[in-house]
Amino acid sequence: MLPGCFQSGKSTISAETNMDPLKHECGVALIRLRRPLEYYKQKYGSYTYALDKLYLLMEKQHNRGQEAAGVGVVKLHGPAGYELIFRERALGKDAIPQIFSKIGHEIPENVNQLPVDEVDAFTPYIGQIYMGHLRYSTTGKSGLNYAHPVLRRNNWASRSLMLCGNFNMTNVREMFEGVVAQGQHPRIYSDTNMILEQVGYALDKENHHLYRSLRDTMHDPDLAIAIEDRMDMGRVLRNVAPQWDGGFVMCGATGSGDMFAVRDSHGIRPAFYYYDDEIVVLASERPVIQTVFDVPCDSVKELTPGNALLVNKAGDVKVEEILPQEDNRRCSFERIYFSRGSDIDIYAERKRLGEMLVPRLLGMVDNDVRHTVFSFIPNTAEVAFFGMIQGLERHLDGIKYQKIQKAVSEGNATEHTLKNILSERIRVEKIAIKDVKMRTFIAEGSSRDDMVAHVYDVTYGTVEPGVDTLVAIDDSIVRGTTLRQSILRQLDRLNPRRIIIVSSSPQVRYPDYYGIDMSALDQFIAFHAAIMLLMTSGRGHIVRETYEACLAQRKRPYNERTNCVKAIYAPFTDDEITAGIVTLLIKDASHPIKAKVDILYQTLEDMHKAIPGHPGDWYFSGNYPTPGGNRLVNEAFIDFYERNRLDLEMK
Repeated sequence: MLPGCFQSGKSTISAETNMDPLKHECGVALIRLRRPLEYYKQKYGSYTYALDKLYLLMEKQHNRGQEAAGVGVVKLHGPAGYELIFRERALGKDAIPQIFSKIGHEIPENVNQLPVDEVDAFTPYIGQIYMGHLRYSTTGKSGLNYAHPVLRRNNWASRSLMLCGNFNMTNVREMFEGVVAQGQHPRIYSDTNMILEQVGYALDKENHHLYRSLRDTMHDPDLAIAIEDRMDMGRVLRNVAPQWDGGFVMCGATGSGDMFAVRDSHGIRPAFYYYDDEIVVLASERPVIQTVFDVPCDSVKELTPGNALLVNKAGDVKVEEILPQEDNRRCSFERIYFSRGSDIDIYAERKRLGEMLVPRLLGMVDNDVRHTVFSFIPNTAEVAFFGMIQGLERHLDGIKYQKIQKAVSEGNATEHTLKNILSERIRVEKIAIKDVKMRTFIAEGSSRDDMVAHVYDVTYGTVEPGVDTLVAIDDSIVRGTTLRQSILRQLDRLNPRRIIIVSSSPQVRYPDYYGIDMSALDQFIAFHAAIMLLMTSGRGHIVRETYEACLAQRKRPYNERTNCVKAIYAPFTDDEITAGIVTLLIKDASHPIKAKVDILYQTLEDMHKAIPGHPGDWYFSGNYPTPGGNRLVNEAFIDFYERNRLDLEMK
């Protein structure tokens, strides 16, 4: 635990097994076939064409969820007495291969030699709609019962519903109360279950609406088929989506053949889609679709915030507004940390993040690049590192040009002089090496701490001891655990004069409540630094006043609540909080650090310049996109204060 900081229950700043990773929101994948099954067998050689593509979509989004995975398939041509919806789920990092191995055992080995009618009607997991999901639980519960997709079965195909999503709702209590007010009796209290019940209820209403409008003109079974043909999923979603406060991409399919994906009105969570005359596909990340289906970037479209991608029973595709589009709050952390860097725009943005740091970084090293070694913390900071180095090289080119001009004007442009000038280079080294084979969970106590400290290794002989400054860039500093227990200790083994840790993102100060596993304030080293500064500067009363202000917010209307926790940071400049973070890191480092340590954070202004299309910055600014974020951050502070009341009031 950091010195001067406090116990945080389940959210105590703890040693990670191999890094300081954040659990991300989930990943989704949808596929809808638009041609008869025989078409794919003839063109691509297998009835399992879509299933194979789903596997690739999920594997290439594996970074988005390693706690659980699930697959669902809707078969539109199965006869009565046979299943319409097939589902398989599994837990753990190997969930995807487990699932597809089980599915493989369900499909006959000679499936491609079977008649198409037999495959279409009876073969499990070969159908027309395919759904894949990768899960990290954030504020919800874990276990197979909570893995997606979730099902609401019914003997009427048009009332059967399968859902999965990349989401986290901030108003679960209100959603629960609304479901109960409809006369339902939910068995599980979770946002996933509430959404399933809400959409299912709206789907039942749509079925009933169509039944009443058609019952006088036709009879079963034609009536049931007519209802399926006329389902309006846009109307279903408009009846229910306004009740959701959070970030979401909600995906679903009915047993009768309707498929949908709807995105929140601020665009907090990402979604991209592609379709042609053969297939419709949606996924959480654009390059995944490009790679799996070998299509150009321009062919893959972003699902507009507030809109839904709708595919009906006949396979007709449309994009329809479900919620009015609100202020753009697309998630900036998605671009900095989580999404695949192979996306053309994300790659450019991460390089700009690194480049933006160059002027202030040069100031910190007094423009002395000759005695500075530049590196990065593996692996997600690599692209920002490239941008930083390119910016440094442009700076060095300018210096070389000035030196050459001076040599020419002084008549000293000799071959020796010019060679010396042109030989100057930015010193780039791969300093930190992550040993992915380390497994620290097998040890306990001091033994485990020692193993954590050795998760990273360093390249010896790259730094001149006592002379060089060592600069290492990371994409973010959230908890500081890896820095304290491993990275600083390992970098210090090289005996640099000074260590500068560079963060390509600003200080992470506030929890996320829209799908990323950062829900407690005391997960953040910036928060601990601010509390420490308040206590040591005689302003501890601000902590108590903030607690009281948060309590008072409970009496305000839901939509009028504000983020009171901003008061904790308000007395200090960014540089003062950075200095506090350095103090905590050094005091609590697993080994005394000999080198002088500094941190350089990205500024909020420069981050927005680097990522102009994704201004959602509540992690850094506390400006939450929905009322639920303000409510929950205040509740998080109340929880922190009440768990640490004695220590806080004594100080």
